[in-house]
Amino acid sequence: MIAISTIGNVVNQIDDIAFTNYKDVCSEIHLNELFTEESLKELDQFSHLEILFFFHKIGKNERIFDGRQSLLGNLPKVGVFALRSNNRPSRIGQSIVRLEKIEGKVLFVRGLDAINGTPVVDIKPVVRELLPAPNEITQPTWAKEMMRYY
Repeated sequence: MIAISTIGNVVNQIDDIAFTNYKDVCSEIHLNELFTEESLKELDQFSHLEILFFFHKIGKNERIFDGRQSLLGNLPKVGVFALRSNNRPSRIGQSIVRLEKIEGKVLFVRGLDAINGTPVVDIKPVVRELLPAPNEITQPTWAKEMMRYY
């Protein structure tokens, strides 16, 4: 067991944990009182951010530890670590988003797959040198099919 402090919360119009079409959703990340605007200095020089957050609406009994069938029905049953499900054992989510702008201690981002009120655990800039080249990424056909609805 570990304790992780939150750094802020997500503000958007999404309240349904079953929502999946986050690609164009604009969200705000409001930093809490521990942070000043100084904590965001130069962050606006990056186009994308990696956001780590906590799936706060997923109960301990809703987590999965083995695998599950896709809700689409026609895709194979896969292990929990092959999914990007919100029913994760740790309930920690991660998303790479486009940074639109920063105003004070509020970040405006696009594509964050988190609902309104989601606690944010960390924010990191996306640095090209730490990403794999696109031609190095492989994934099964079923993953592409699943993400078609995302």
